[in-house]
Amino acid sequence: MNVVLWIVQGILALGFIYSGWLKAFQYEAAKVSWTWVSDVPKALVFFIGLVELLGVIGLILPQATKIVPVLTPTAAAGLAAIVLFGAVFHIMRGEYRQIGVNIIFLAFALFVAIGRLKWM
Repeated sequence: MNVVLWIVQGILALGFIYSGWLKAFQYEAAKVSWTWVSDVPKALVFFIGLVELLGVIGLILPQATKIVPVLTPTAAAGLAAIVLFGAVFHIMRGEYRQIGVNIIFLAFALFVAIGRLKWM
């Protein structure tokens, strides 16, 4: 189970590094990739991206270093909340095609959060 959790954590980390980096540091590229970026304040997009990148650090480092490993499921739960809010945002905008990725990442993040709590 530990190997499966690490694989899912890696998938989550890659996905959130990509989206977080675009939102935080590549605003113009984010506007091209996601239509919603143009409709919300730039500062909010930057904040979401920064939180996602910090979540990736919390998703990997505490568990890998065994230093305060409870932060890993906490980070996974935080990322799950971000994805859930994103799905609700897309539903409110009628962007139903965008929700599939949100659901997958929500399931992965919840799997890590619950799995890491059980394995502590």
